[in-house]
Amino acid sequence: MTKEELQMLGFEIVAYAGDARSTLLKVLKEVRAGNFENTEAALKSADENLTLAHNAQTKMLAEEADGKDMELGFIFVHGQDHLMTTLLLRDLIQDFIALYRSRR
Repeated sequence: MTKEELQMLGFEIVAYAGDARSTLLKVLKEVRAGNFENTEAALKSADENLTLAHNAQTKMLAEEADGKDMELGFIFVHGQDHLMTTLLLRDLIQDFIALYRSRR
């Protein structure tokens, strides 16, 4: 995989993880205000974007597992950072949703 291909995968991961992050923060704001109406749909949307980001990540992991040398750049590392922090955010927001629901 070329450096340019890895950069494109990095951009792809950033875009999908960024969309998921925005959705998750929006749903958190909604549940804080007591609105649980679109919670499940928002979580599903975030999960779909996280899956797309994870699939992009898996492309690179499969190449490396096949023994191909990877020339990682900052963009790919940045994408990894976005993906991992958004996965953590998703877990935390699920707990916040449960907490806010229990206080109703």
